[in-house]
Amino acid sequence: MATGTKRIPRAIREQQMLDSAIRVFADLGYHSASMDAIARDAAISKPMLYLYYGSKEELFAACVTRESGRLIDHLTSVAAGGEGARRSLEGVVEAFLEYVDEHTDSWNVVYRQAAAEPRFRAEVDKTRSVLVDLTTDLLEQNSRERRDRGLLEVVATALVGAGEAVADRVA
Repeated sequence: MATGTKRIPRAIREQQMLDSAIRVFADLGYHSASMDAIARDAAISKPMLYLYYGSKEELFAACVTRESGRLIDHLTSVAAGGEGARRSLEGVVEAFLEYVDEHTDSWNVVYRQAAAEPRFRAEVDKTRSVLVDLTTDLLEQNSRERRDRGLLEVVATALVGAGEAVADRVA
């Protein structure tokens, strides 16, 4: 009979590593966090962490990509599930602030740390662009008269920026 721990499927182990990395990056910051601290939090060996994610930069990028995707998926789902354009827009704003409140570590890593690092800023900008497009679509659907999409994008950019500022203040 073999002894040892039960083998955890790769996909689950990867998510556990990312969860630990988010916690450690949120607590210590990108520059102060170490692969040792992340491996310790994940209860795995550092070589295993390097096997899955070749460097701290690669691990951080994976965290940013996953957390950005989760936010986008959540808000897109809320927008699609609203009853009417106005309710969808209101629902997205509420869902955004609730998401940030419930995922403060994620917000800290993606919008505070990644946004401040030039090598990760592109992913944050991409997420922001998706949120601006989503908001522009909702504004367009909510408008009683035909509006210029460029103008609606400006308004959406202001709304997304305001939402980020509020979230940053309360997170």
